[in-house]
Amino acid sequence: MCVKCVALDLDGTLLNSEHEVSAENEKTIRKLQEQGVEVILNTGRAYADVVKVNAIRELNCPILTLNGSALYGKDGTLLYETTIPVPVYKEMLTELRKLSVGILVYTNHGGFPCTLPGLRGKSDEELKELFLTYDYDHILQIEDLKIFKCIAVVSYEELERIQTVKEQLSGFEELTLASSFPNNVEIMSKEAHKGKAIQRYALMHNHVFTEIYAFGDGGNDLPMFEIATASIAMENAPDEVKEKATYVTKSNDEDGVSHAVYHILKLL
Repeated sequence: MCVKCVALDLDGTLLNSEHEVSAENEKTIRKLQEQGVEVILNTGRAYADVVKVNAIRELNCPILTLNGSALYGKDGTLLYETTIPVPVYKEMLTELRKLSVGILVYTNHGGFPCTLPGLRGKSDEELKELFLTYDYDHILQIEDLKIFKCIAVVSYEELERIQTVKEQLSGFEELTLASSFPNNVEIMSKEAHKGKAIQRYALMHNHVFTEIYAFGDGGNDLPMFEIATASIAMENAPDEVKEKATYVTKSNDEDGVSHAVYHILKLL
């Protein structure tokens, strides 16, 4: 089946600063769906963190999570997953510990010590205490463990350390790296890729996406931009993301998704 696709990042894109879908954006998504457009949510979040957003549970969209590490159908069925091999995780963890960065580990048993949304509101002192005292070795004792993603985090006062993290991990051929925010490095299987995830979903459903419109605000959205007919960066995105986009729309607090759909792409 030949259809158009609109692929939406969540944080900083579809979600506003209150981490909600505005009424205007929700209305626009429903109208796109009524017109036969496949609206896909494509996020770095874990599935459990995505469906905590009330509006998203009601939108009936496929959800591609963890930067393409796990794909879910409209009914919440798991369609695909790719993981970081445990031996690779062990070696990578050793390297990250040398750098004294915060580490988040996303697994099939949840996030340890939490997922990224769980860091909101914590002071630098609280974050340092959280990461320094956490026992990462116990994760390996979990039965049937699957590791989908890790995130290395630094404070915004130490952004120069992000490049060091990327350089330290550059030799891991089994991994791919991205950044959803300037102060982090997201680490996934080399098969995890926001662009590949869209193509993989289409193949699974015998779809041919005649046009793909990808919306994002972070470095981890650039793989979506690469396979899109047109890419749309949010006004709140860093300059390096805007420079890679076909268009720049209003910010996530100004219904930028809806604005682009109507006034830039003219899909409605």
